[in-house]
Amino acid sequence: MPFLHGFRRIIYEYQPLVDAVMCVFGLEEGGRGHEDRGPTPEEEAGLCQSLVELLERESQSEVFLEGISYALFKVAKCGLVYAAEILLRYGADLNFEDPVSYYNPLHIAVLQNRPDMVRLLVGHGANVEKRDRIHASSPLDLASEESERLPCLRALLDLGADVNARDKHGKTPLLHAFESSDGITVHNTENIQLLLERGADVHVSNEDGETVQSILVFLTKEALDSSVENAAEIGNFSLRVTRLLLAHGVDPSSCLNQDSEPSLTQTSLEHFDLFFPLAVLLIQSRASLVCSIHGDSCWCGYTLLFQRLNTALQQCSDLSHASELLEQAEVLLDLARVDVPVLHLPLRLELPMPGEEPHPYTQALKDLHHRAVEQNATPPGLRFLCRAFIRSHLQPWPLEERVKALPLPDRMKDFLLPENTYTPKPGWDRVKPQQTQQ
Repeated sequence: MPFLHGFRRIIYEYQPLVDAVMCVFGLEEGGRGHEDRGPTPEEEAGLCQSLVELLERESQSEVFLEGISYALFKVAKCGLVYAAEILLRYGADLNFEDPVSYYNPLHIAVLQNRPDMVRLLVGHGANVEKRDRIHASSPLDLASEESERLPCLRALLDLGADVNARDKHGKTPLLHAFESSDGITVHNTENIQLLLERGADVHVSNEDGETVQSILVFLTKEALDSSVENAAEIGNFSLRVTRLLLAHGVDPSSCLNQDSEPSLTQTSLEHFDLFFPLAVLLIQSRASLVCSIHGDSCWCGYTLLFQRLNTALQQCSDLSHASELLEQAEVLLDLARVDVPVLHLPLRLELPMPGEEPHPYTQALKDLHHRAVEQNATPPGLRFLCRAFIRSHLQPWPLEERVKALPLPDRMKDFLLPENTYTPKPGWDRVKPQQTQQ
């Protein structure tokens, strides 16, 4: 067994040399020595001299190269750049693999977030695309998975790492960043932003058909069964990431895969009262309110909105909450008219649902639908048509910088950007779990 053979060689053959190297820096297995505070220039010079003297004494050993190569792995883990420079000068192998983890020095430098070490190793010839033998992860994959590794992620991209390279499962660093985020304890927002800025493909899918949007939809749905606090955290993360994806060309209204999993827009409208800030964001960003691939034969946002409103009102026992639900639905309809002055509303509202008794708010729901249909029947004013026309030609979202650049009076710019004046009511700015329904 190669693993056991390599492990025995370390213990019985070149572990003493590794220990001697680490002792120069006051480091034992798991210790940190001078790294706790960083050596002074005088201390560093003395440590380097001691290391050189040790290597000169041991240079004739039969296991010298193996020993200093494993020592390179150890000092890379600790971020001792000055020690790594000396070990490399004496021939340490950049591709040495730890017999336990099978990571090489570059992998461990990334995992421990040592950007200076990353730059040193790559500068000496380390393969920036090298994948480990267990998970087939590249250094960029590893850097993308934790927000604390952002400095290494930036260093690797600056050094030419391929932002769209795939692992054996077809995952790119962007997919790694999304899959590693739970929206509660792991927020890879900055990693995702950097990857997108450096050209990560937002439309990529892995061998199982997962995309960044499908992962985001799955995570967003997790909020439904979470605590109030966790749902709010997941919601905040989903909103930040959605803004990034929209700015880089993701269509939130397209079917996700051949299994017809709900898109982000569809998901937000199916539970618009719980995902209200997400529904607002998508509508304001001019997301299509019908399936952008199959049209309303697949789903229609207005139908979903009224269906959800009907369901939520049936479960509602509080008059003030019922009024809030109706008001939120009306707000979403009004926001939709900014970009689509004439909505494609269902002309008939099938209420009550088959086999169900009318609920106390049935008439209020019918009245809302009637008002929306009546407003739809009234020709929109010219200024509203012009606003929708101009906004459609300033896509993709966000529009603010493009609108500001237009040679128009400030008051007209404000009219073109009604989203800047939208202020949610208290409690409307966070995602909520199902358990909070009245």
